[in-house]
Amino acid sequence: MKCITVLLADDHMIVREGFRTLLDAEGDLKVVGEAQNGRQAVELTKRLRPSVVVMDIAMPLLNGLEATRQICKAFPDTKVVILSAHSDDAYVDQAITVGAVGFLLKQTSSHDLSRAIREVQKGNTFFAPVIAKRLHDQESPKGRGPLKKKIARLTSREVEVLQLIAEGKANKETAAELGISIKTVEKHRQNLMAKLNIHEISGLTRYAIGAGIIESSVQFTIR
Repeated sequence: MKCITVLLADDHMIVREGFRTLLDAEGDLKVVGEAQNGRQAVELTKRLRPSVVVMDIAMPLLNGLEATRQICKAFPDTKVVILSAHSDDAYVDQAITVGAVGFLLKQTSSHDLSRAIREVQKGNTFFAPVIAKRLHDQESPKGRGPLKKKIARLTSREVEVLQLIAEGKANKETAAELGISIKTVEKHRQNLMAKLNIHEISGLTRYAIGAGIIESSVQFTIR
């Protein structure tokens, strides 16, 4: 029997270890890698080419939604299942928009997680029951207003810069993290402010929290 390869992306080691134990106990599932942030998830997907990525949303450096967007664009054969503590419509909407084909809550059973991985690998979708009901009750998940939020107008690089700004990184730190020049970071910051009509760092941080790019519990310093 050919195993379904899985990459786990979560910034909490104990969570990854727990899921690895559960999934490796299944005869047809094999965890081939673990990522502790979204950037690492993208890099490991490129190297390992897993069948399925199980992705948390709230992670440092690059959040799970933006990582999902990059993975789905670059590696369309890899399916992404979001596994999050948050089930708000805004998170679900954005997850669908960026290409996720499954969305489960962290309190889900190991049986549902294994089932979700198998279903999405077959080309199906799989959502937690409470989320599936909400989607069913609405005419067209892809046609709803929240899906057209201003974040859709941002490029992947702009979202990366926005997250690092909201996490309190200075231009020099952001440039080093992304491998670009400080001048390029400043240009991206200017573009963000123009696109979002927000002209102070505190406003960008509030926007990042509201858009689900970072959690409100993230510690940041206004620079």
